[in-house]
Amino acid sequence: MAIEERDPLTGHRTTGHEWNGIKELNTPVPRIVYFFLITTTLFGLVYWVFMPALPLGTTYTKGILGYDERNVVRRDLARAAQDQAHWRNVVAQADFATIAADETVMGNVREAGHALFGQNCAVCHGVDASGNAGFPGLSTGALNWGDTPEAIEETIRVGINSAHPESRSAQMPAFGRDGILQRAEIEAVAAYVRDLGRSGADGAAADHPEGAEVFAANCAACHGDDARGNADVGAPDLADDKWLYGGGLQTVYSSVWAGRQGHMPTWEGRLGSLNIKILAAYLDDLRKARP
Repeated sequence: MAIEERDPLTGHRTTGHEWNGIKELNTPVPRIVYFFLITTTLFGLVYWVFMPALPLGTTYTKGILGYDERNVVRRDLARAAQDQAHWRNVVAQADFATIAADETVMGNVREAGHALFGQNCAVCHGVDASGNAGFPGLSTGALNWGDTPEAIEETIRVGINSAHPESRSAQMPAFGRDGILQRAEIEAVAAYVRDLGRSGADGAAADHPEGAEVFAANCAACHGDDARGNADVGAPDLADDKWLYGGGLQTVYSSVWAGRQGHMPTWEGRLGSLNIKILAAYLDDLRKARP
């Protein structure tokens, strides 16, 4: 086959290659391809001149326009802070009752508080604030250190058994491990406490009289004669149906035997006073919505 041979149908020359009777045409590159190659090259050159584009070791070409994405982010953050300044100032200066009464402010508190809770608290207390094993539910039920927004704010600020110098401190003795009570006494009081939320104080005392006596002698000083807890020392309510570590007999027995010492970090350094107050107002509002 001659190289100069032309295809009679298209008029293009052939390359001289043939496979099974099929001849390869020397088809020219379409002009549209050259057009886009030239266009994209010119665009790249123009972009390089005007915009940050090429790395140069420890720096980069800045471009004539001097565009910087970090400056854009800073401006956006500054604008967002300015937009939020009014309601955040209200939260900073007003008491919780005033905040709760202002529905416009509370709308912003709910939005910001939800984000703060999800970023900092949900991993322990659950995304819906209903709690996990060892971490109390915050949306319902009594809270160990008080359930007023002021008490919630203080707990978030200083933590529990944390490194904060004003930390709330709580320690349940290990009644079995430290030999304070005998095994039979622990079994009796564990059964009594387990049934408090089911049968009430009178019913549990009737079913477990020995356990009620052990409770009165060793537990009531912190948890109260009615087992309803004491926010002054962080002692939980044992007469409701909420359990921090579980309400099974074995779990209650383990709590009495080995004691409990929960920990919550202080958030003062990380969140600051304003964000802590927003979180407290958010949780107070959440608790009111879930009686």
